[in-house]
Amino acid sequence: MKKLLLLSMLVFVGNVSIAQTAIKIGYANTRESHLGVGATAFCDEIQAKTTGRYVCTHFPSSALGGEREMAEGIQIGTIDAVNLTTGPLGNFVPEIRVFDLPFLFRDYEHARKTLDGAVGQEILAKFQSKGFVALAWTENGFRHMTNSKRPIVKPSDAAGLKLRTMENKVHMEGYRAFGIQPTPMAFPEVFGALQQGTVDGQENPIPVILASKFAQVQSHLSLTSHVYSPAVLMLSPRMWDKVAQADKPVFIEAARKAALAQRKKVNADESTGVEQLEKGGMAVVRTVDSQAFRDAMKPVYANLSKELGAENIKRIQDIR
Repeated sequence: MKKLLLLSMLVFVGNVSIAQTAIKIGYANTRESHLGVGATAFCDEIQAKTTGRYVCTHFPSSALGGEREMAEGIQIGTIDAVNLTTGPLGNFVPEIRVFDLPFLFRDYEHARKTLDGAVGQEILAKFQSKGFVALAWTENGFRHMTNSKRPIVKPSDAAGLKLRTMENKVHMEGYRAFGIQPTPMAFPEVFGALQQGTVDGQENPIPVILASKFAQVQSHLSLTSHVYSPAVLMLSPRMWDKVAQADKPVFIEAARKAALAQRKKVNADESTGVEQLEKGGMAVVRTVDSQAFRDAMKPVYANLSKELGAENIKRIQDIR
């Protein structure tokens, strides 16, 4: 009888083991960051709605590599899930590069309406053919400039600064128009490069500047809002194939809830983050000469509209 009971327990444990699918999810910032908040909301929802049949292991703070490496890991199936900013993704899905144009979006309402609407969903669908299962747009936020040299109010103030950028053609071409020397660098290397003076500054949304503790190595912050940075929650095709057909809607809904949680975190960081950074020692320029920056971008728009499509740019600009 005891042997039979023990055998039954082993079969039960074995069945649980077989039924549970582990999901390895990576992102660039800390577990407490906006990317971590979105990933956690996604994973918690999946685990709850499938009674624990899918369980995530988190790899925050670029533990699985830089964002480009994580994207490549998704394609080949060595990473199951990611919550990535779109900075390096234009190298894989060229259609998203239109979102990288400086001063394309007026504000968060405009950006979110674009991503949630027809334009955003059409572009999200492009990921499938490139080896990604893109479930939802999440959010990184509007990018701002920091540096260790001087305040930036107008483009000429930024001229000559060596600024770390993502490996993103559209960003880099735009920043050159401001006189900046763009220096592509993987995100895990940025803090050390700023600390050592290898680069003068960097540009990122407030949530990233906060989570990365850049106030420790940067003295100036300018609220330029020069680029809106989306993010995207993706699975590898290999992992998606493991998800039971009945569970796929759960994953899609979980990604939608993750996007809402992430936007809420971005909103919270935006509302309190600047004061936190000031308390950390940064001098903040709250009002920049946005028109001067926009004027500097005109030749870039004229050039990139050939590649990105003038009609695509206008379609986004016209969203109200």
